[in-house]
Amino acid sequence: MKIVAVTACPTGIAHTYMAADVLNKTAHHMGIKIQVETQGAMGIENFLTAKDIAHADIVLIASDIEVEQRTRFTGSRIHCVTIEEVLVDATAVIERCQQLCQ
Repeated sequence: MKIVAVTACPTGIAHTYMAADVLNKTAHHMGIKIQVETQGAMGIENFLTAKDIAHADIVLIASDIEVEQRTRFTGSRIHCVTIEEVLVDATAVIERCQQLCQ
């Protein structure tokens, strides 16, 4: 399974990057491939390309704000959660992604 994810929070500082880190660590622990784009105070980092998105099984948007350039994900399977959901239980979030892809 491959997930591409976007993390973004209103201030774009701590929670954006904390969520990206926990998603990377949790997915790796679960044996799932993941690429995480952050949309924070520094702008868009680790930009997901059209090729990245096309090869993903699901797009995970972990955000409390509207993500930039969301139209890139049109036509993809998308699962939206809050930043808090990721920080509280990233395993459950990734498991829901798996269930949505079955």
